[in-house]
Amino acid sequence: MPKAQDGSAGTAELPREFATAVDDFLTALRVEAGLARTTLAAYRGDLERLLAWTAEHGRRRLAAIRDDDVIDFLGARRAAGIGEATVAHHLTVARMFFRFLVAEGELERDPTARIVSPRLRRFLPSLLSPADVEVLLAAPKGEGWRAERDRALLEVLYAAGARISEAIALRTDAIEPSLRVLRLTGKGQKTRVVPCGENARVALARWIGGGRMRLPNAAQRAEVFLSKTGRPLDRLTGWRIVKSAARAVGLPSDVSPHTLRHSFASHLIEGGADLRSVQEMLGHASIRTTEVYTHLDTEHVLAIHRLHHPRG
Repeated sequence: MPKAQDGSAGTAELPREFATAVDDFLTALRVEAGLARTTLAAYRGDLERLLAWTAEHGRRRLAAIRDDDVIDFLGARRAAGIGEATVAHHLTVARMFFRFLVAEGELERDPTARIVSPRLRRFLPSLLSPADVEVLLAAPKGEGWRAERDRALLEVLYAAGARISEAIALRTDAIEPSLRVLRLTGKGQKTRVVPCGENARVALARWIGGGRMRLPNAAQRAEVFLSKTGRPLDRLTGWRIVKSAARAVGLPSDVSPHTLRHSFASHLIEGGADLRSVQEMLGHASIRTTEVYTHLDTEHVLAIHRLHHPRG
């Protein structure tokens, strides 16, 4: 098989040692970290691409792989037009893999240890003002089951700062209406309790006790959000509900479920919430991930100063 120069080599001839190591690594992530199946599949693809490339370039033993091999692979990906964020992700997964092998005693050294991760600009999805959020949440019109469901979903996404995957996985027994809190299950099957507010509580109550009960098999389903056939709502449909609502009220085309989550966090910071509390509500493992919202708050303060200060 000819060598691929862009790091996109196939995996048909992956050496047995490589394949076994990948399987062991992914099994450990599944059992110990509880990563989602889609995440594990993506990691497998990244690793098999790297290892197939190194094998085709003469490195057919794990111990033979050097930092230059990984650097050359990343360079080949860049040359093929792969974005810097994706290249950085390739390096992150490779680093996790080789550190695992060192910890397990399968390797003496980590070939990624001295490779410097590329510095990336951090981009956030578009943010909505509180007024625009109100417009979006009011977008579903009418009294039918679909409008009730869509209103409740939008409320959960903003009121609880939920990811779309968390919202569509929400179960009826995870709602505490008297306390106005939700139990969300996030990445790694970690559960957190998040306040949801009165508007979200009312929207959920109307949906669960009203339109939802008119759908097939609703009484047998634990999931809050269902399709017209009574099946749990899938992620793509949840995404489309948000996009459709934004389009209906003339909001930007890049509004997405994550826009509501980021707006939730930004509005909390602007309102004076402490960073640690926002981290807990978002379910971020590291507070560094949440710190980006302090920059957004600074921009907000500067904008207010420019608008209202006589020398702004």
